[in-house]
Amino acid sequence: MIAETVCSAVSAAGLGIAAITAYRKRFLAATRLAAYSLVPVGLVMTGVVGWLADTAFSMKAWAGFGVLGVAWLLFMISRAVERRSGGTRKERKAAKAAQREAVAPAASAPSLGQGARPAAQPAAKPKAAAPKEDFSDIEAILKKHGI
Repeated sequence: MIAETVCSAVSAAGLGIAAITAYRKRFLAATRLAAYSLVPVGLVMTGVVGWLADTAFSMKAWAGFGVLGVAWLLFMISRAVERRSGGTRKERKAAKAAQREAVAPAASAPSLGQGARPAAQPAAKPKAAAPKEDFSDIEAILKKHGI
């Protein structure tokens, strides 16, 4: 009974704030406020609030929440131990290694036959070796700063 009254009061206050917001020409915000303020009344009308109030004062429900909490805690502990021990990492590494081994490392590209490509071009002359880069200016800067 008290929960229904509180929800109705919250909805009425929200609708009042939505009306003031609409008066200030902020219609989009007013529409959102009206939608949010109608949720508590809808929950009261569907009986969810009564169910929640009954659940909040039920020892059986609190014991159930405790069991769920312990289950969640055990799950998180098992995940932490699994990460620390690297159980899944080893499995992933093994799977990646097996995947790499599936493809022959020395396999060449498939041949398309003689007529599929034009004749190979003769090997071009190797380009002249690129001149060695001069790092003397960088070395001077580093020496200047004592590095």
